[in-house]
This record gives sequence, structure tokens and C-alpha cells, in this order.
Amino acid sequence: MSHWIKVCALDEIAPLGSRVVASSQGDIAIFRTADDAVFGLRDKCPHKGGPLSQGIVHGDTVTCPLHGYKIGLKDGVAVAPDKGCARRFEARVEDGMVLLSLPSADPA
Repeated sequence: MSHWIKVCALDEIAPLGSRVVASSQGDIAIFRTADDAVFGLRDKCPHKGGPLSQGIVHGDTVTCPLHGYKIGLKDGVAVAPDKGCARRFEARVEDGMVLLSLPSADPA
């Protein structure tokens, strides 16, 4: 089971930017693309743990600021030739608010 929490207004995340949400699952980065889609990934690059929230968003990927790994925002999977996966969390926009789905046991 999971539940949806309100994170912030969409306008509080710059286009091609991110916001970090602390949870019992670890920090979760919420990304906003140029076309206002939102995605949630664990804020930890699968390569060496770099903060994905500080990376550069381009299209539907984010590039880790430490070593340039490219991670798909839709699925958290590293873009070849990179390898690995960042845990994905459902995110959506509803009435101008960004919502994040967390496991029910998570108090966030």
C-alpha cells in the first residue's frame, strides 16, 4: 500500500529543477521537466551515491553531478553505457500541486 503526500506547488520547482523530500526511504528528489512533467527518484546515483537532485535535467533524464551518469526519470534506469538503477517513486501534478506516492509505513 502507498499514500500520496503533497510536496509543494508545481511553481515552487523551477523548470528543469528539483526539490528534495526527506522520508524513511531516504531522500527523494522530485524533478520537473521543461514540459512540467514530474518524476520522483531516490536522491542517490546508483554509481557512487551522488545527489541526483543537484544534477542537470535534460529531456526525461538527469545527469549526476559527480561522474556524469545519466539516469532516466521515467524508470530510474541508467542510460547505456552506464549501469544501475535509482529507486523510482510515483509523482504527479494535481490542481497545481505536486504529489508524491510513498509506502504507507512511511511517515514523511
